[in-house]
Amino acid sequence: MTVECDARTTPPSNEPETIDVTATLATPTIGYINLAVRDYPRAIAFYRDVLGLRLLVEDSQFEFAQFDAGTVRFAVVGGPQSKKLRDERGGDFHAGIAFCVPDVDAAYRTLAARGVRFTMTPSKQPWGGYMALFADPDGNIFYLDTMPAAP
Repeated sequence: MTVECDARTTPPSNEPETIDVTATLATPTIGYINLAVRDYPRAIAFYRDVLGLRLLVEDSQFEFAQFDAGTVRFAVVGGPQSKKLRDERGGDFHAGIAFCVPDVDAAYRTLAARGVRFTMTPSKQPWGGYMALFADPDGNIFYLDTMPAAP
């Protein structure tokens, strides 16, 4: 429900302002993703040199690096808090982030040749998709997939 309020004609009220959340979040988008890493320089090298993401911002003092990943900005964040977070998790961590490519098999061959560790080779999924899973040097697991068709 939307409540319109015109400050010129509506007297002040002690009632809280009502906001139409459905209109405000009608089409939310993900603008950026920040990922905690243990080894900041190694992470930059992996995402820039191995995956080929263009480095946009790099600040060694704050251990923050941002990459161009299409319509989303992807960043790695180091420092003591990130290292603590990663150490508490231990092992591989499923990040739930997909890198979408036009050809999963070709991307798999290219990345495997660059030394990327795959935890699942390209395969048909029960739900009909076709994808692979790979890990970065910190054990973050990513999807290698094609962009799903819009409904």
